[in-house]
Amino acid sequence: MSEDRTDRPAKVGEVPVVLFIRGITLLVVVSSVVVAAHWYIGLRIIRDAQWPVAVVPIAWAALWAGFASILLGFLGGRLLPRPVARVVQWVGFLWMGMFALLLSTSAATDLAFFLAGKVAPHGPEWGRTQALLIALLVGPTLAWGFFVARRTPSIERITVPIEGLGRALDGLKIVQLSDIHIGETLDRRFLRRVVAQVNALDPDLIAITGDAVEGSVLKLREEVAGFGELKAKLGKFYVTGNHEYYHGAAAWVAEMQRLGLTPLHNEHRVIERDGAKLAVGGVPDVEGARFSPTHAPNVEAAFAGAPDDAPRVLLAHQPLFAKRAQNQKVQLMLSGHTHGGQIFPFMFLVRLQQPVIAGFHKLWGVPVYTSRGTGYWGPPFRVGPSSEITELTLRAV
Repeated sequence: MSEDRTDRPAKVGEVPVVLFIRGITLLVVVSSVVVAAHWYIGLRIIRDAQWPVAVVPIAWAALWAGFASILLGFLGGRLLPRPVARVVQWVGFLWMGMFALLLSTSAATDLAFFLAGKVAPHGPEWGRTQALLIALLVGPTLAWGFFVARRTPSIERITVPIEGLGRALDGLKIVQLSDIHIGETLDRRFLRRVVAQVNALDPDLIAITGDAVEGSVLKLREEVAGFGELKAKLGKFYVTGNHEYYHGAAAWVAEMQRLGLTPLHNEHRVIERDGAKLAVGGVPDVEGARFSPTHAPNVEAAFAGAPDDAPRVLLAHQPLFAKRAQNQKVQLMLSGHTHGGQIFPFMFLVRLQQPVIAGFHKLWGVPVYTSRGTGYWGPPFRVGPSSEITELTLRAV
């Protein structure tokens, strides 16, 4: 049997040359933009603030060290032993969050100055005033964002009407987890709190809609053991997100199955109670097709053979996938991926790539609930959108 290339992170020579070239091009473009953004921040909070001459080179060195820490954080997670990698990742991701807020507040104060300049000339002290204002905005915001990101997620309760749902399944409770990202700055302690929250809800079904992890099975097996402690009366289901494919999706599918979850890989399971039926289907993330043809999502295959009288619930990582699910009799699709934007104002950038940021919407005729995410990715901050564990109660109509 041929080897499935998704059992480990892809390497050069294992992916098509075109994809490798695209990846390098994207890396160069993104790095150039980030370098330019660091330079812009330096102009505002270092040069224009007119600090003492002895302070300026130290400040610039610290700024570029922050930039380097981002790169080291990404590389360290793959190349260094886990204890060392975690330290490097913490430093890099803390700076990434700080950089994001420094950039947005620098731009916001520049805009405020521009508007104020229409009615009054700015004085020579503006540079230092701007730097102080940025510090006053960023410091407390980071502290609050760190607290919000690290606390136990709140419970988001949603009631969803399902046409044709049998009376015996009326009130069925699905608890959704998404985008937990265990492995970088979130570990087994956070997962343990999440599992306790979920089990306390006494769900009928549990749905994990991708990006559960951030690292390989080899490095994270002990950290993710808590997934095996999840309890649901009628089933625990899992689909891959895009991040599983960066760390060996096939291995993660096998590991989740070992922990007692049911991976839905273009397939479904029929939930039945006293003659009432519900078909729960799942597809791999759209990124899967880049790594292996067998990981391309296919809604038709996912519900092949499903009973005609069973309403359909689809698990698909990205809300954008609703476009492919139209005309497939899907009465509810559960997604994540967006994190709700995670750090203001970057939800507006997410909106350029996805049709929604979070919440319940009808997309291409498909009712879709998009989770804000149970954990977070990268910077250990949430500024604006908080994390969630979603409790969806299905009602017969």
